[in-house]
Amino acid sequence: MHSANHWGGSLEIYNGSAESTTDDEKSRNMEWDKAALQPQHHHLDETQQSWLLYPQETKKKKYVDMGCVACSHKALKWTLYAFVFALLVIALPTILAETLPKHKSKPTPPDNYTIALQKALLFFNAQKSGKLHKNNGIPWRGDSGLQDGNGTDFSKAGLVGGYYDAGDNTKFHFPMAFAMTMLSWSVIEYRQKYEAIGEYQHTIDLIRWGTDYLLLTFNSSASKIDKIYCQVGGSRNGSTIPDDHYCWQGPEDMDYPRPTQVVNSGADLAGEMAAALAAASIVFRDDEAYSKKLVKGAATVYAFARDGGRRRAYSSGNDYIQPYYNSTSYYDEYIWGATWLYYATGNISYIRLATEPGFSKHSKALLGIPDLSVLSWDNKLPAAMLLLTRYRIFLNPGYPYEEMLRMYHNTTERNMCSYFQQFNVFNWTKGGMIQLNHGRPQPLQYVANAAFLASLYVDYLNATRVPGFNCGPQFISLDVLRNFATSQINYILGDNPMKMSYVVGYGTKFPRHVHHRGASTPSDNVRYSCTGGWKWRDISKPNPHNITGAMVGGPDRFDQFRDVRTNYNFTEPTLAGNAGLVAALVSLTSSGGIGIDKNSIFSAVPPLYPPSPPPPPAWKP
Repeated sequence: MHSANHWGGSLEIYNGSAESTTDDEKSRNMEWDKAALQPQHHHLDETQQSWLLYPQETKKKKYVDMGCVACSHKALKWTLYAFVFALLVIALPTILAETLPKHKSKPTPPDNYTIALQKALLFFNAQKSGKLHKNNGIPWRGDSGLQDGNGTDFSKAGLVGGYYDAGDNTKFHFPMAFAMTMLSWSVIEYRQKYEAIGEYQHTIDLIRWGTDYLLLTFNSSASKIDKIYCQVGGSRNGSTIPDDHYCWQGPEDMDYPRPTQVVNSGADLAGEMAAALAAASIVFRDDEAYSKKLVKGAATVYAFARDGGRRRAYSSGNDYIQPYYNSTSYYDEYIWGATWLYYATGNISYIRLATEPGFSKHSKALLGIPDLSVLSWDNKLPAAMLLLTRYRIFLNPGYPYEEMLRMYHNTTERNMCSYFQQFNVFNWTKGGMIQLNHGRPQPLQYVANAAFLASLYVDYLNATRVPGFNCGPQFISLDVLRNFATSQINYILGDNPMKMSYVVGYGTKFPRHVHHRGASTPSDNVRYSCTGGWKWRDISKPNPHNITGAMVGGPDRFDQFRDVRTNYNFTEPTLAGNAGLVAALVSLTSSGGIGIDKNSIFSAVPPLYPPSPPPPPAWKP
């Protein structure tokens, strides 16, 4: 190899060996050396003499000798001016920029979904029951329900805490558990977004408020239980005695009996509670003691759900529950609860249950029934199948689960296809809202849930670099599915024929007569009786308190909405509905980046295949 001269020109290295030069080169070198050593005896002309003698100048010098450069005084002066100018214009600002304190640039303003999300979370603060924290953030709410569940035999706390379900003061545990599952799921998938908008701690505090309460509803310290408290308060249809529907009082003023409902069988309720506690245990994985407590509770209630003698609907024959939150099946909760328990524990028995062919048969999950593609507090099938599709997409476990997972994956894609207007599975309003509940009242909770599932599935496929999926012979790109999700949430936020936001406090035009006892009763230090509060129910004036973030029931099938307090079909919000809204909004916001957390949900899942054996020891002769 040749040595390089990094400074330019040729580079010759003399190594002192006789063979390095030719005889001619030696001869020339010797001649040059002799010439250099011999004195020179030739004439110097005048110029050369002047260089040697330095005669004194008789005229004023017009230049300055700077060693190797001769400059005129004028040139030197302008050079100095240029240097000072450069110092002031270039160097000084640079120095100041480096030395003065730096001010952070203004953060990117939050998008509309973030603003709506922050408001939607406040609804849960307004629905809290029990002893409230000082920083609850809802000034018109106070402590309430402090005598709930007196006499229960599970804990000294009775059944104090949890959330009121809607505009009344009833605590329905079935939809409450579903709401906690949905909030937990959204945090697991989009934690970085919650952190970016400053709502992570708030949201997990809301989840813990719910899971702490759910742990009070059964003997969570036991490994086997025989009953679950399923409701506090409530009313029978047409009742004329003081209760949560007949009376119109804020929760702080309740002075009527609040009976508790208990069930000795209820596979649906227990399966949903298992899902809620297991999902929350993943959220709270950093708090090892609390996470283990949640896992233990989830396993206990799931065992209750699977007990052969307790396999019936929790609402069956109960007049306090059946007219309001009647459950139509429990096999969807079997799949849903088992999937979350598998993710929470890594126990292989749960994934075996989740992919049990009998569950899909009894739940009719694979039959393509349109109503079973609609996620709600009653039907968890589309969410459970999407969760299992996640397992297949990211971990690809193969045999013996592949066949069921593949069928769930196919059904999930069919569910997504059903959301598109072109396939005529569901009707749509002229204003652009999909009618997932066939034009019946309170449609928005179903719309929000579908938007969440669609947006989440887009993020799953994006994370695996899959550009879309097929609806029959037609290829659907992910942009089309995302557009469905955004169009439905935009409809809820005001892009509708009424030009009204159906989320209270978002935008300038939103419902002012929300069907809600606490929001409609003024905070005037007057304790209103059961019937004394009726005037606040019937008055035509707007509520004295805006229940910020509440998503109301929504418009009818003609896109029309009546902002009337007594018409709960239009103006009543629900806990489960707002949980789906929160999940959809966080999936769509660009704050905190795009996409999901691919791996956290699988933290407890063990390696699917045996680890590679260690390499053999090095061979020794």
